[in-house]
Amino acid sequence: MRFHLTVTLWAAFVAAGAFGYSANPARAADVLSEWPSIQMPPAPALKAVTVDPKTTALLLFDFMTDNCGQRPRCVAAVPTLKAIYDRARAADMMVVYTLPSGGKIIDPGITPREGEVLNQTPGGPDKFLGDDLDQRLKAHAIKTVILCGTSAQGVGLGTGSSAVQRGYTVIYPVDCLPSESAFREAYAAWHMAGGGPPVTTNHVTVTRTTMITFASAN
Repeated sequence: MRFHLTVTLWAAFVAAGAFGYSANPARAADVLSEWPSIQMPPAPALKAVTVDPKTTALLLFDFMTDNCGQRPRCVAAVPTLKAIYDRARAADMMVVYTLPSGGKIIDPGITPREGEVLNQTPGGPDKFLGDDLDQRLKAHAIKTVILCGTSAQGVGLGTGSSAVQRGYTVIYPVDCLPSESAFREAYAAWHMAGGGPPVTTNHVTVTRTTMITFASAN
């Protein structure tokens, strides 16, 4: 008797669950069904930040003529790159580049010096993979990286998240991470500003290059 009662109750539970799903189609809908009704979240609040040039590196990733040079948003960002590059050089800051497959730098004003280019062929969104970036940074006692690269949804998310997982603090300037479209830059910035997992985003400062101050030497 107890066995039959248990089976009956279980059958009723399964039937009720099935009815619940069929009675509420919204629960079965996927995100594409909801896409037209999704609203953009508010833009992230940018934060001013001060860095120590002795323990900070400027990363300039994939700014080449054959990719950046074909994207209007990236070409427009070159003066911004040049400005942060000049400040980093004046502060004697470590600078690291990627130019996958031997690509040519987009502008001679940000030309790398000997030994500053990672040997990446063909490269990828996470610049820590397949190269000695982590060892280079640690050898110079780097604790913070200013991440500039194209594109935002590539090296911005890929290398930014990977840097945090390796113990670095990440400065994410939205004006030096150009992409193919504004939306791609926006969702990458939203992710890094807190939309992504807190274990990563708690160690990221989303800012602009003009909001970055280099601490004076003692």
